[in-house]
Formats: sequence, structure tokens, C-alpha cells
Amino acid sequence: MASTNDDHNAKLGDMIEIFRSVYHHWGVYVGNGYIIHLVPPGEARGASSGSLMSVATDKAYVRKDQLSRVAGTDRWRVNNKLHSCQTPNPAHVIAKEAHKWVDKLIKYGIVSYNCEHFATELRYGTASSSQVSETLTAIAVGAGVGVGVAGVGLLVAEVLGSPH
Repeated sequence: MASTNDDHNAKLGDMIEIFRSVYHHWGVYVGNGYIIHLVPPGEARGASSGSLMSVATDKAYVRKDQLSRVAGTDRWRVNNKLHSCQTPNPAHVIAKEAHKWVDKLIKYGIVSYNCEHFATELRYGTASSSQVSETLTAIAVGAGVGVGVAGVGLLVAEVLGSPH
């Protein structure tokens, strides 16, 4: 969906992706300019949720905050990214379920259950995080390339070092 910083384009139940410098923050739009999203303990209500403190915590609060305050100066967009492969829950069900979680402290893991998992679970009924899977794939590919380069280096050293 098109990038925007105008919450009039967001509809009830839409997933909101906020572009942070190192990662993307996610929430669910619940109307009247508000999103429900995860924040690390100790982060001020309504703050921009831009800290990397979430890396070092195993709990997060579910908060309802103004989208404009959460995004701050960061770009954001509506991104209902799984529409091509999953049917979303009805918008009123997404909003009702999201509101049930507000102000609760829940289990959190940067890889196992982060703000993107939370938003996709509310919208589609299944928790998933493409930024986690993409990062893990990049790490695996990088490790594979590193092993491949090391292997080629050893092979070259063997060929150059062996008498003919």
C-alpha cells in the first residue's frame, strides 16, 4: 500500500508500519488517530517507541497511543502485507481484540514475539514477522557465503601450496 503520514488513509484494523532507523515498528489502527502496539517496560506512554531497549527485554506492554505521537517524525504507512495469502479478521473484531490487550504486560521476544508478530496475529490470526525471517535468512546466507569463501581460500591455498 502507498506510503503516507496522513492517518485519514488508515482504516479500522489496518496494520501500521513505522520506519525506524534500524527496524520497523508495527501496530494496529483502531480509529480516531490511535494505534495499539507493543512498547518496552519503562518507555513513556505516547513516546515514539523508537528505542532499541526492546532488544534487552522479555516483556512488553500493550499500549493505545496516538499514531502521530508514536511515529513522531518517522515515516509510516498502512501495510496489510499478508492480504495476498491470508484472509484478515473483520475490522471490528481486530479492534475489539486489540483493545482487550491494552495496558497488559505480555511475553516479548525480539525474534519470537515482537510488535510485528502482535499486529499480524491481531489482523490475520497468525503471528509472523517478515523482518525477523528476512534477517535470519540474511544471516544464514552471509554465513554460507563466509563458509564458501573460506572453503575456496583453503582450496586455493592447497592448490598453490602443493608440489606438482
